[in-house]
Amino acid sequence: MKCDRCRKEVFLPFRCPYCGGSFCSEHRLPENHDCPQMKLARTSKQETPPALVQKRNSYEYKVVYAPPALMKRSIRFSSQELKHLTIAALLVMGVAVSMGFFSNFFRSNYAVDYAMLTAFTVALTASFFMHEIAHKVIAQREGFWAEFRLTFTGAILTLLSVISPLFKVISPGAVMVAGFADRKPIGKISIAGPVTNIVLSALFMAGGLVPTPYAPVLVLVAAFNAWIAVFNLIPFGILDGYKIFLWDKKIWALAFAASLVLTVLSYLLVWPLL
Repeated sequence: MKCDRCRKEVFLPFRCPYCGGSFCSEHRLPENHDCPQMKLARTSKQETPPALVQKRNSYEYKVVYAPPALMKRSIRFSSQELKHLTIAALLVMGVAVSMGFFSNFFRSNYAVDYAMLTAFTVALTASFFMHEIAHKVIAQREGFWAEFRLTFTGAILTLLSVISPLFKVISPGAVMVAGFADRKPIGKISIAGPVTNIVLSALFMAGGLVPTPYAPVLVLVAAFNAWIAVFNLIPFGILDGYKIFLWDKKIWALAFAASLVLTVLSYLLVWPLL
């Protein structure tokens, strides 16, 4: 989106509560963009705190915008965020468990191997949340507001995946970020999730090469992490890859190549086990 004043491209524009325009950090204040509602803005400043509060009805939370330098950089979780994380965890675990009952991967002599299924469920759920928490940690350390929220469409698709034998999507929600930013911090926040999955995929794959009873589960989780990374790195739409690509094409290419190699290797290891 472009600033209505200078036409500069802005990823997270500031919306003026008085005239409704979208502006960059330089022109966010009413006096800096010659706000047509300047009289209202001056009156409001005498009656309200300097921080501007905007309500997001779609997720039912309030965002307080303030310059990054004024925001605390500690990692924190709100009570509402913890509720959303709990529901998301149950949905992801449901999808993992359903895969055990709808496939033969976790069956031994036509019976479900519950120890293997439990290990897979825990590892897959942890992988999903490590991806999301990585986004949150980097965002908050950069001085932004960042919290996990369920999304209606994603939660419904994930719920359908629990009961469907073939359709499997794990995307109950995402980390929402708000604040003033340019391409670099947005790129750093975006790449945190896929890099986490790349590292997890490599570690699980290495563990799967060791001959243990749980080696097949580790290889399968490695494949899922690699696929999550390569999918999120596609430079399109709202995916992480698009924001990384705009920030630094070399970093994007390196991350995408690594995730693609891990995807191919992991599926070559998984295929004989299916």
